[in-house]
Amino acid sequence: MSKRNSQAAKTAARERLRQERERQAKRDKVKRQAVVAFSIVAVLAIAGGIGYAVVQGNKPGQWEAAKDEKLVKPANTSGKNGTTVVIGKSSAKKTLELYEDSRCPICAQFEQTVGNTVHKGLEDGDYKIQYIGATFIDNGAGGEGSKNALSALGAALNVSTDAFLDYKTALYSTKYHPDEDDDKFADDSYLIKVANTVDALKDNAKFQKAVKAGTYDRWALEMSSKFDDSGVTGTPTLKMDGKTLTGTNSQSAPMTVADFQTAIDAALKA
Repeated sequence: MSKRNSQAAKTAARERLRQERERQAKRDKVKRQAVVAFSIVAVLAIAGGIGYAVVQGNKPGQWEAAKDEKLVKPANTSGKNGTTVVIGKSSAKKTLELYEDSRCPICAQFEQTVGNTVHKGLEDGDYKIQYIGATFIDNGAGGEGSKNALSALGAALNVSTDAFLDYKTALYSTKYHPDEDDDKFADDSYLIKVANTVDALKDNAKFQKAVKAGTYDRWALEMSSKFDDSGVTGTPTLKMDGKTLTGTNSQSAPMTVADFQTAIDAALKA
């Protein structure tokens, strides 16, 4: 091979090597740019995720938000914020105040044992009933069932007073009332399931929509505040003419038909 050919071959080889290095440098540059771009996107995504998490974490819960919602008063209510719920014949001269928490196991026992007798006195016109709903068990046992059930009771009251009373009875029944530490009433679908055992509420689309939408959540909070301001410290509590009705032990609510009848007869005569 001539020196000229040898030199040309070396020059060509060096040129190919130079071109290959340039191509590799370009590939490395593109790769670095892609890595940087990906890193920026990842950082932004992480920052966005953190921002979203912070926003979500700072969002008020359902019941905290309900405090600022528009107050919708159920039908068949009166008084401040629609928290006066009085049921019965207008001719009845006296009113039995009934304080209850939907999750309260003693309230369930009272309703299961004495409820029919209470309702009979109401139907006979012996007295009216003023219902005051409480939600303190949510604070003690944890959960939202007392508030959620009270809101659903508001939806039932909006249908009719009979629907309200029948629904309250169903919620306290042995079949559907959960243990105090079981927050079943926080589940709208469970409340609707119980409501479907009540004729006036069975497959009632308007009632179900109100339960799912939390239409009466704010009202439930207002009713709960009324209980808190009443000075009553436990449920069930029964009052007439400002005096607490008690059983034979003179400390707690009358928990038998006989004790209730004795207490209510004395209160009606007073």
